[in-house]
Amino acid sequence: MPVTIPQRRSSTPAAVTPMAFARAIVATYRGHHMAPEGALKQAQITPAQLLEPEARMTARQMELLSAAAMQELDDEGLGAFGRKLPWGSYGMLARASLGAPDLGVALKRWCRHHGLLTDDVALAVTVAGPTAVVSVQERRPLAPQQRELGLAFLLRNVHGLACWYVDSRIPLQGASFPLPAPPHAQAYGYMFPGPLQFDARQAEIRFDARYLKLPLRRDEKALAQMLQRALAITVLQYRRDRLLVPQVRQALAAHPESSHSAEALARLLNVSARTLHRQLGEEGASLQALKDEVRLERAKGLLLRTAKPVKQVAAAVGFRHEKSFSRAFRLWAGVSPSQFRKADG
Repeated sequence: MPVTIPQRRSSTPAAVTPMAFARAIVATYRGHHMAPEGALKQAQITPAQLLEPEARMTARQMELLSAAAMQELDDEGLGAFGRKLPWGSYGMLARASLGAPDLGVALKRWCRHHGLLTDDVALAVTVAGPTAVVSVQERRPLAPQQRELGLAFLLRNVHGLACWYVDSRIPLQGASFPLPAPPHAQAYGYMFPGPLQFDARQAEIRFDARYLKLPLRRDEKALAQMLQRALAITVLQYRRDRLLVPQVRQALAAHPESSHSAEALARLLNVSARTLHRQLGEEGASLQALKDEVRLERAKGLLLRTAKPVKQVAAAVGFRHEKSFSRAFRLWAGVSPSQFRKADG
């Protein structure tokens, strides 16, 4: 049975990345008969820390160690695949997807082009209802000592790049891995915030599919700057969330009296009214539709929890006329307000 690790609830400590990942990188050095001491010194990881089973390192240490190893080994796959991924491979993939019209197209291109680097794994982007899935299918066995790091790095890479493309934090709805829960399983809660599952069928991450519709906000100049420290987007969590629809819903529900106009709502969200309408359009929504949705959700609660006449419910949620309320409610719920109330009773 899969093992589910609950989402972390405490604040992120400074050092959370498992030292097991550093040991996997050192194993790659040894496999190529190369010395890892220089890379470990750059990352300020001592031999004693490396051998400590429960040791952790900071995101910055992981970034420095990985960058040094990828350049010295000329392998951005860090030994996980049957052939090396030469230094600059992932930058090439990012550049090849930069001209995509939206994030969904960009990720599909990235996954398809990754197959040109190695056919040991096949990455895919699929949508199941409201959920987008980026999956990794292992076509050939990955190197045993590097498999865990390879799968985790791939998913953190694609997630970090997706966030960077649209300049937004993309919250994960879940992540799965086809390996037993390691001793450092708790550390995965920091790398992949959200429900975690081990012993799964394949490695994958899941998130709200609406992010796939967001336009890319980066250009060649931004890419050149990012590639100077590309690993930062892989080992660090993106902070800002640009998806506006959930923020609008929350503001409308929390401040019904202060969000009656686009200008008032925009002020609550610290954006201009023009930006509000434009970004909602990019996300396939409209302010009026969201207003109706939130008002009708409130109406549903009033119909179920109170005995108020339909006319009073309509007025309470902002409709001037009972007929227009009933018409909107029927379109939204499929039944009239009275029928909805009777069905619950």
